[in-house]
Amino acid sequence: MQQHTSRQETTRPALSDEDRASAWQVFGERNIYENPWVTVALADIQQPDGTRFEHHKVYLPPAAMVAMLDDQDRVYLMWRHRFVSDTWNWELPGGLLDAGEDPAAAAAREAVEETGYRPTGDLEHVATFEPMIGTVTSPHYVYAVRGVEKAGEPTEKNESARSEWVPLDRIPGLIAEGKICNSGTLVAVLHLLATRAQR
Repeated sequence: MQQHTSRQETTRPALSDEDRASAWQVFGERNIYENPWVTVALADIQQPDGTRFEHHKVYLPPAAMVAMLDDQDRVYLMWRHRFVSDTWNWELPGGLLDAGEDPAAAAAREAVEETGYRPTGDLEHVATFEPMIGTVTSPHYVYAVRGVEKAGEPTEKNESARSEWVPLDRIPGLIAEGKICNSGTLVAVLHLLATRAQR
């Protein structure tokens, strides 16, 4: 059986005996489709009530993204089309980690490649989360940074139709209008709004 792990382990909470007793048992798994971007497997699992069956598992590479804030309390967002869901929405710069790459370094690299801006402050780790935790594992590392400098023009030409420095005051309205629906972007901007008074 092939083992699948994220490139950086996330902190896991301590478990009680009751937690462990309710865990689904995994007896093995086999890949049914695999390429560098997605692996689909079938796992032989048993639920706490004794029911045993094969369950689909999907592995996607880890991703990192960063919310860049300027001195006017604006966040840099890119308006882009996602063809799989045929969705247009505002998103943060971000992308997949390279082999062995630190997630924060990946977020900063993606910012430069996709926007031409380089973070100048320390990247704050906002959260590491799994966007589709029931069937898919795909760790997402979310960062925020205050302070950037123009490093040049974006080298990634297919990432967005346009981009803007969007005032945080506009974010709740964009969410309500369905114009921000990417999970990592939502995590980041909601964090920025929730902690705004503390900054």
